[in-house]
Amino acid sequence: MAEYHAPDNKTVHELNNIANRIRINSILSTSKSNSGHPTSSSSCAEILSVLFFRIMKYKVDVPRDISSDRFVMSKGHACPALYSAWVETGHMTKEQLMTLRENGSVYEGHPTPKIDFIDVATGSLGQGLGMAAGMAYVGKYIDKSNYRVYCLLGDGEVAEGAVWEAMAFASHYKLDNLVAIIDVTRLGQSEETALGHHTEIYKKRAEAFGWNSIEVDGHCVSELSKSFHLAESCKDLPTCLVAKTFKGKNMIGQENLHGFHGKPVSPASKEEILNHLEKLVSENSGVKLTPTLPVDDTKPVDISNIKLSSPPDYELGQKIATRAGYGKALIKIGQRCDRVYSLDGDMKNSTFAQDYKKAFPDHFIECFIAEQNMVGVGIGMATRDRTVVFLSTFAAFMARAYDHIRMGAVCHTNINIFGSHCGISIGADGPSQMALEDLAMFRAVQGSTVFYPSDVVSVERAVELSANTKGICFIRGARAATPVVYDKDTKFEVGRCQILKQKSGDKVTIVAGGITFAEALKAFDKLQTDGIGVTLIDIFSVKPVDKDGIYQAAWQPGKDPHGGDHYEEGGIGSAVAEALSECTGITQKRLAVRGLPYSAAPNELLAAFKIDCDAIVEAVKSML
Repeated sequence: MAEYHAPDNKTVHELNNIANRIRINSILSTSKSNSGHPTSSSSCAEILSVLFFRIMKYKVDVPRDISSDRFVMSKGHACPALYSAWVETGHMTKEQLMTLRENGSVYEGHPTPKIDFIDVATGSLGQGLGMAAGMAYVGKYIDKSNYRVYCLLGDGEVAEGAVWEAMAFASHYKLDNLVAIIDVTRLGQSEETALGHHTEIYKKRAEAFGWNSIEVDGHCVSELSKSFHLAESCKDLPTCLVAKTFKGKNMIGQENLHGFHGKPVSPASKEEILNHLEKLVSENSGVKLTPTLPVDDTKPVDISNIKLSSPPDYELGQKIATRAGYGKALIKIGQRCDRVYSLDGDMKNSTFAQDYKKAFPDHFIECFIAEQNMVGVGIGMATRDRTVVFLSTFAAFMARAYDHIRMGAVCHTNINIFGSHCGISIGADGPSQMALEDLAMFRAVQGSTVFYPSDVVSVERAVELSANTKGICFIRGARAATPVVYDKDTKFEVGRCQILKQKSGDKVTIVAGGITFAEALKAFDKLQTDGIGVTLIDIFSVKPVDKDGIYQAAWQPGKDPHGGDHYEEGGIGSAVAEALSECTGITQKRLAVRGLPYSAAPNELLAAFKIDCDAIVEAVKSML
């Protein structure tokens, strides 16, 4: 173990001064905005003081420097303390801090990457540790650099299961460059937390999950300094500091008392509280503390313009499941870029992510059955543009992680999600395994891109496009085999559909995707036999949808049945209806799964829920 050098008296004094100035500025900023969390900010002031001025190595003027230590404030509601800490470093001005929560200010009520020193948005509790684990994984195994990752959690959020998913992940992968600090204040929002101030229980739980765990007085800068040193000296285990603190520390009339959560200091109490805090920092310590610079040992990387190493190579008419194309596409982009990483939730033999693992075992991360944490880790890995991240599991199970996905959009993240086994076409596994809400779910995510490939060629191109598209990308994959309809030279774009069949005099335009597109191809042949000409569109890009392409194809026939293997709300039908909502002269009919499905053969379910070939033929004829 490296020798520990305790802070001298002057340093201790100045660290305490910084902590109390953090409290003062947290109170002033929340009072000006008349909203916020000064008591929650007060509890972690010493923790931030020690981290920012004694422990972390970073560049004040380049907060997202690739070699610098990372900090995640999982208890995002206490961001006034974090902003105040950056005021202490000189990176922020006090005037900027005083714009907290104002219209137009980047210093919002919970932190987001609009701010240059924020990597991930927090505020929906329990998510920060998984993101921090993703950053730490990159640091240890990919960048192989010295930077460390620190994550501050509130004790209330430790009730979230996602925290323990992250705990299990971090210990499994021996992330000894990760430190979690639990700010144990005892008080939640509406009542005392389940464990109160029983820090020994938090310690035992963290140890049970394979962590090096240390109890510490969260208001003693000397104890904190030594505990962080012990964390850095521990090998092959992540460290959890269980810090006993008091909500509203040093705030007269509010310290360790219930009823002040999320409330600015009242005008009647403000002067007394501030006067007391100012007296605590009135004496000059005689020392000025500055952050330690990092070792510049992290190399720049280029993750732009990633292409398939070779075009898709399949025989037209050959039947292959789109999920099989996913694994092949990952290998092809991995051959072009050594920063492509595949994460999977113990479904790799079903999602075909196992193909990538076999080709690039060091670029595959098994996240086990913990979808929330898988998304959180992926978000963390994607920060500072260090990796291109693809996540995969059954599409249905991504619903479990929806809050993490939603927060991923707030994080401005660039992660790519492949959801296999969509819809009723998976058959006898039953409704628990059937993703029927997934298109609606991902379409509702701000800034997302949603692909629904209908064959293996288009899924390979969807993977290629996703790797180069900003924001969250979702690729919907099927279990059942569908015919290859595109050749290797077919061009695919975000926001563009494919018009496969069209001729003059067509009476109806069909828009479909995935399994229902395969059914629509069968319907096309039957309708041709009956002398009914139809235009056939493969939607491919469900968001953004190709409004102009669909409108131009559908306008002359004026009749447009559309749908897919999903519930009616939010699927292909909704996407097309919304796109054409301002267009006149087009009659639309939606085909979708209506009602709760059950176990049966795929063809039986497609027929029963009227999204098969015969149902499409019937819908077309009914419109005539």
